[in-house]
Amino acid sequence: MSKPVNPDSEARRPAPDARKERWRKHRQARRAEFVDAAIRALGKHGPDVGMDDIAAEAGVTKPVLYRHFTDKADLYLAVGHRGTELLFQRLVPALNTETAPRPRIKQSLTAFFSVIDEFPNVYRFITGRHLPAESDVVHEDKEMIAAALATLLGDYMRAFNMDSGGAEPWAHGIVGLVQNTADWWLDRQSMSREAVVDYLTQIIWAAIDGILRDAGATVDPDAPFELPGEAHLHAVPEPAETERETTRSSGGASA
Repeated sequence: MSKPVNPDSEARRPAPDARKERWRKHRQARRAEFVDAAIRALGKHGPDVGMDDIAAEAGVTKPVLYRHFTDKADLYLAVGHRGTELLFQRLVPALNTETAPRPRIKQSLTAFFSVIDEFPNVYRFITGRHLPAESDVVHEDKEMIAAALATLLGDYMRAFNMDSGGAEPWAHGIVGLVQNTADWWLDRQSMSREAVVDYLTQIIWAAIDGILRDAGATVDPDAPFELPGEAHLHAVPEPAETERETTRSSGGASA
């Protein structure tokens, strides 16, 4: 037989700490503001931006920054994740659009190059040696993109009764080609963004077309080609807020 519930004991149960939840959301919002300030500071000062530059851009002092980030590495890692977010906001819908092969390649490359063209110093910051050694944001991004490409290429190959075993190295090769070309293009700027996208589209499609023809298959690159159960690249989940900072008094942590 169940024990009756005492209404008085129910009333005495502590209510959820609304103040704690408000403070958590406030901290998240402030961290996001400081990361945005760091992105702006990168645009002005380049990939060697310092904490003084970021604090000045945010309109606060460095001690205020350190109330919301454990150290410089914590802030820099948050900037790395924001760079990934900027990239995937454009790359995910471009890569996932089920259209003809060549336009799909071109729109994905256009999305990638539009981000590094708009945020060149963020790209240099992330791909340089500025992030904490224990976190390789670039490697994680490349692995995610290559995995999606490998699945997509494998689906195409199996649709033509081809051995899909080469899809994974092929995908990693494409990712490396695009990144190395992007590094070269940012340094040299010897051609327009549209031109480098066109060249890469031609190179990547020529490789796909050549492998298909070797297998006795031909595909119209500008005709839609749908695959059942096609895999998609997913947006990167927002990283959890770092909670390593030292507990401070309510008066000192209200910035």
